[in-house]
Amino acid sequence: MLLLVALVAGAWTWWQMHHWLPDRAVFPMQGVEIGVDDGDVNWDSLKAIGVDFAYIDASASAFARDPRFVANFDAARAAKMQVGAVHRYDPCQPADKQAANFVTTVPRDASLLPPAVELDMLADNCPVHVSDAKVESELMTFLNQIETHAGKPVILKVTSRFEARYGIAHKLDRNLWLVRDRLMPDYAGRPWTLWTANTSLANEVAQDDLRWVVVQP
Repeated sequence: MLLLVALVAGAWTWWQMHHWLPDRAVFPMQGVEIGVDDGDVNWDSLKAIGVDFAYIDASASAFARDPRFVANFDAARAAKMQVGAVHRYDPCQPADKQAANFVTTVPRDASLLPPAVELDMLADNCPVHVSDAKVESELMTFLNQIETHAGKPVILKVTSRFEARYGIAHKLDRNLWLVRDRLMPDYAGRPWTLWTANTSLANEVAQDDLRWVVVQP
């Protein structure tokens, strides 16, 4: 009997985690982050289920680019969504090379959403030691270069582990994008603009679980 209860409870928890969405009455603007791991995405169907905007994974580190960026970017715009691009920052790589990777991947277009910089990777395992002060100074160099390209301030997508290690939220005056499944995040110590509220939303319009994002009203 106890095993059955545990199985039922586990199944309910799994369903809740994979199907839960924030209340649209509280968060009217909702969207997704999409990358190569999501496979072929039906953008018209995404629009139909209430996706208002899409952040597209574009570049990472100094040389990597999402192989589906162009296709996803064009399809999202064709579906008349607001679109932005994401760069995954690597504290082990020089800022200027990462900025060059981003600006050659993402077109200069004033109509785009602010570029998002994902801050998750730590410098602890870099081949050459990178101090905390160097992480901060290189990040500022990177931000200045891509903001010049975009013509607007970036949004910092800061994970809890990066914030715990570097405390960047209070050092850089940029809008924040935080990540925490179901529970509203508070680890940055100040208000956020975007929230990845469910990192594994079950769906029928992509090959993998979706990363669901909402805007702070």
